Amino acid sequence: MDADRNLEERLIAAVRNDPDLMRVLETTATLGLNDWLIFSGSVYQCVWNAVTGRPPGHGVKDFDLGYFDEDVSWEAEDAVIGRVAEAFDEPLRSRVEVRNQRRVSEWFPAKFGEPYPPVANTAAALDRFVAPAFAVGVRMEAAGRMSVVAPFGLDDTFAMVVRPNPNRPLAKDWDRVVAGLRARWPEVRVEDA
Repeated sequence: MDADRNLEERLIAAVRNDPDLMRVLETTATLGLNDWLIFSGSVYQCVWNAVTGRPPGHGVKDFDLGYFDEDVSWEAEDAVIGRVAEAFDEPLRSRVEVRNQRRVSEWFPAKFGEPYPPVANTAAALDRFVAPAFAVGVRMEAAGRMSVVAPFGLDDTFAMVVRPNPNRPLAKDWDRVVAGLRARWPEVRVEDA
């Protein structure tokens, strides 16, 4: 348990050292979104930059912002997307990608050709990410405290190990994802499930 807590503290330190990620977290915390997390690439890649000594923001393409709302209409999600966009200036505005995690089940099967039953909350979506190393989310709480959600733990993230998520089929674009990561972080180790 101490090892897990140590990795969580290291993750929080890496996040706090990334000015863009901190700006996204601090701004999102003021928006009153339900059950929100910043997750995936901007979080695990922040760790990879810290581990490899690269500058904050290296290779980070966007900031995935998930929230949860039972209203699965496009109009409701689009209103939130617009509200979030108004909170940011460029270049962050075009890099913050907002998705209602309850609504993902409405479009995921058609886009990716695999089932995606509805989730009960934003953290539950992390269980379905392509790789355990990617399934990491953070949220800014009151008084600047940070929460970390990592259903698979943080070992793979800090070891830069990418392996398929055992809870889902291998992503159809697995090879493309791995190639893109290796181009930015050659230290990444890819392992079978």
